[in-house]
Amino acid sequence: MPPGIDPERLAALLEAERANWIRARPRAAALHERARRSQLHGTPQHWISQFPPPVPLVVDRAAGARLYDIDGHEYADFGMAATAALWGHDHPAIVAALRDQLDKGSVTLWPGEDHVAVAEELARRFGLPFWQFAVSATDANRFAMLLAKVTTGRQKVLVFNRAYHGSLEQAAAVLTPDGMIPEPGVELNGVDVRQTTKMVEFNDLGALERALAPRDVAAVLAEPVMTNGGAVIRPEPGFHAALRDLTRRTGTLLIIDETQTIPAGPGGCTREFGLDPDLITLGKPIAGGIPAGVYGMSDAVAAAAERYTEHGDGGLGSTMAGGPLAVRAMRAVLTEVMTDKNYAHMGRLAERYERDIAAVIAEHGLPWHVGRLGGRVSYAFTPSPPRNAGQLYPRVGAAARDALWLYLANRGIVINAMSGGALMSPMTAESDVERHGALFAEAISALTGREGRR
Repeated sequence: MPPGIDPERLAALLEAERANWIRARPRAAALHERARRSQLHGTPQHWISQFPPPVPLVVDRAAGARLYDIDGHEYADFGMAATAALWGHDHPAIVAALRDQLDKGSVTLWPGEDHVAVAEELARRFGLPFWQFAVSATDANRFAMLLAKVTTGRQKVLVFNRAYHGSLEQAAAVLTPDGMIPEPGVELNGVDVRQTTKMVEFNDLGALERALAPRDVAAVLAEPVMTNGGAVIRPEPGFHAALRDLTRRTGTLLIIDETQTIPAGPGGCTREFGLDPDLITLGKPIAGGIPAGVYGMSDAVAAAAERYTEHGDGGLGSTMAGGPLAVRAMRAVLTEVMTDKNYAHMGRLAERYERDIAAVIAEHGLPWHVGRLGGRVSYAFTPSPPRNAGQLYPRVGAAARDALWLYLANRGIVINAMSGGALMSPMTAESDVERHGALFAEAISALTGREGRR
């Protein structure tokens, strides 16, 4: 139970909101029952069954920063498909590019001018000279780690506890008081993380130095800011400089995964923080909703990769990686959507969203905090931002997150169903941010049983 919440009120609110959700969505409920006969848990992705609503939200269409379900409800969407729809569900520049490319073919297995233009723009934004294409961020991370092993001749990788790098087998582990173990609920799947992976807490430079000292780690794979687990966990002053120094001193490559942190700015945290990694990975939002990923590399890594792939594919890439449809969408995103103007809009709305939440927390005297990274906002049930994700586990406040999600969604506001976080898009309306603030205040009053201090 998160501190400051009345448990009886929480239980009553959760029960009422679940009942209201089901009652107002008969078509979604019927479709869910039908889906149980052909899909795991009755959902196309099994983890959707773990989201707050007792019956999944069934989308009929999505437009701008809004969702419309099959039962006739309209929602302001702040979840934005967990950054995959960061630029909006139908941004005109992306839609026009896709329509044009569909008339020219969706997949050819041959290069085009768009590939060169996209790689050049990625190099300009992120500073690494060579880029390759993948179908997802997970694949981009997998290929980047393979190239790190090829370049260094080492086999182990290091990741930070509870970081999110997609369904990457080598990252499916967690730290416990007894050391690193496979992540609960994840089978070893032929990859024994105890043999392939080292893990330390984010911001723990001492543990990082000890882990890298044997010089057996090919690469550190890191989110520059951790956003998984319901909080924005920022690097402490000097952390990234020390991380880069330690990796260089031990002959370890540094991979920065920007997939969740691209809301920070037009060049992600790499540009915002002045980072200098050996490889960069990025997926989800880069093609505006078309499955895609990219990975960039330094001259040294590219030279090793060229030698490695001189006489074969090396286990890199796939038929659909870099398909013309995805790459055309990437070009539109990079040249027409990921602009300073759009980021300014996203940042301004995120600041308003953050202020509204912070004001409610302060008014009720709740020992919670809210954090922001560019256009991304998250609140967590701790009095100050954690320095690592391990401090968020075991999870506190799951029922409160569910209740808040349902309260908002039953009134037309959808936030991230896993973390409760929010994303601003270039198509987000300020009136929806204002409405969220008012509804969040109502929900907290209902959960605490008192009005704010003002």
